[in-house]
Amino acid sequence: MYLRLKLLRLERTQKQTVAAVNDWVVAFAATMVACWATDSTAAGLDALLIVAVITATLVVPINSFFSLYRSVVRFLGIDLIAAGTRAMLVVAAVFFVLAATTGAVSQPVRTTVVFAAMLLIGICGTRFFARIFLNRRMGRDRERVVIYGSGAAGVRLASALSAGDHYLPVAFADDNPQLWGKVVGGLEVFPASEIGPLVERRTISQVLLALPSISRRRKRKILESLGQLPVHVQTVPEMADIVAGRARVDDIRDVEVEDLLGRDAIAPNPELLNACIEGKAVMVTGAGGSIGSELCRQILSLGPRRLVMYELSEASLYQINRQLERLNSEADGRVELVPLLGNVHHRDRVQLAMQQFGVQTVYHAAAYKHVPIVEENLVEGVHNNVFGTLHTAQAAIGCGVETFVLVSTDKAVSPTNVMGATKRFAELVLQALHRRESSTRFCMVRFGNVLASSGSVVPLFRDQIRAGGPVTVTHPEIIRYFMTIPEAAQLVIQAGSMAEGGDVFVLDMGKPVKILDLARRMVHLMGLSVQDDTNPDGDIEIQFTGLRPAEKLYEELLIGTDVTGTEHPRILRANEECLAPEELNPLIDELWDASLALDPEEARRILLRAVSGYKPTGPIVDLVWKDRTSNVASDAASKVADLAAYRDLSHPERNQP
Repeated sequence: MYLRLKLLRLERTQKQTVAAVNDWVVAFAATMVACWATDSTAAGLDALLIVAVITATLVVPINSFFSLYRSVVRFLGIDLIAAGTRAMLVVAAVFFVLAATTGAVSQPVRTTVVFAAMLLIGICGTRFFARIFLNRRMGRDRERVVIYGSGAAGVRLASALSAGDHYLPVAFADDNPQLWGKVVGGLEVFPASEIGPLVERRTISQVLLALPSISRRRKRKILESLGQLPVHVQTVPEMADIVAGRARVDDIRDVEVEDLLGRDAIAPNPELLNACIEGKAVMVTGAGGSIGSELCRQILSLGPRRLVMYELSEASLYQINRQLERLNSEADGRVELVPLLGNVHHRDRVQLAMQQFGVQTVYHAAAYKHVPIVEENLVEGVHNNVFGTLHTAQAAIGCGVETFVLVSTDKAVSPTNVMGATKRFAELVLQALHRRESSTRFCMVRFGNVLASSGSVVPLFRDQIRAGGPVTVTHPEIIRYFMTIPEAAQLVIQAGSMAEGGDVFVLDMGKPVKILDLARRMVHLMGLSVQDDTNPDGDIEIQFTGLRPAEKLYEELLIGTDVTGTEHPRILRANEECLAPEELNPLIDELWDASLALDPEEARRILLRAVSGYKPTGPIVDLVWKDRTSNVASDAASKVADLAAYRDLSHPERNQP
């Protein structure tokens, strides 16, 4: 260990000197051994020593010419053999000339062949030995891993890890029986079924999946087979990310939760993707959110003329704008990026932005979406989700926008919470606007939970597991539909291209996932065990906290059963009842007045009348109005209402669709 550290801490010139001395000794020894082995000493020992010294001295500049002293020993590979062979041929030629002209060797040809072989073995062998010595420096401290997959990615991964400080590959596992028992990249290949015994026999702490090209469905089956082993399962990036330069093969990362779901993504339809975007001016509201930011990234790749990012949060707008500027510069900066701070409540601001930048397509992703937060801020949820959508849609009509797509939610169906009720009300608003025969095509796209979004359980579970638990699940039977953020954004864009006006599109989310099962899988794949009645000594406890206010055990995507297919196999068109403009207008006016008066009770009553199937599960929990015994809140509401009237803020006619 001490010698290893001393060698590693040498200056670069000192390391090169050590290598040069090594090569001198190797060449001298190769000369002497070759002559001894061939019994071809002719002119005595003195002449032979002169040949050996001259040959050994010339080795150093020749090896330097072939860059053997510029390579980092710890990372040498097949390139060493190539460079060493070229250098060996030149040195062998020098040796042959010296041996033949001086008469020091009686059999110069035979001796030169033996000398060349000895020299190549000595120069390359000492370097490989040094590489092994230096790279084994932390073998006892490194995590011992099995690499699942002995293909090109697996071999590259093993080579990269062997040269590092953290992981020590000890074996390959593979499903191909033709490879079982073979040695690949210096490691034996075992059947995948033997990973369990390998874990116990060789003290394995991790299994690394080097399968960048397999389908999610296949990966899920592999993960299920590894789920009960006491190892941390990680993976390398997908081949598309490696080829695109977004990741390296040795970028080890935790298994993504979409791999646990095991549903393969369906390739998008290019015509549907481009229809509302290519060459057009596009606006995304809520551009800094989970869905909004992904929409921006995908829209940018589809070649719009201009992309307007409309966002309330300055920090979020800064982040997405900076990211898009980088991506845009890589694509020769052909898209005009417009980052706009603004609130969708402000119709005049939205309309002016649409006029100024000639917006043709709007993706309205701005919304309050966290169920418990919106439940405790009912009035603000109404104001943002309902009137923010209304004012943005009215601005779109006023500017002649061609297509307006609302990003909706499965919680809008038979809602039990304010978030779902307000999103359904927003859908009703757009359906009523369509019935006024506007030139703008309105449509809504409904889907369930998106993985790794700001409100997803996945990052929460991961953080809880890393902190040692407990993992909190609201109910043992709760289920949810899941979709990846990129997949959801792609389907939103494609659905908008199929809009005829007033459409409600629902996305095929696949099979629902039991949240308890998801939590258990995540615990197991991080190399830990669940602590329960059958395993009281487990690592991570799962606690049931009870359903949160207005939370449902399961979500639905359809109101009724009338649904038809579309051009895309994962997008369905729902045919649902809606309110006529003359029915909806009075409700909008009343909801506006309740919103201005900060009156959650009246706002809830109006939502109950307007939204079919809305069934709140508990009392109003708006934090501002929680203590109704105090006169402070009612006095404040009265003053707000008076101020609104004074400033003529209500303008009921402005809110009618």
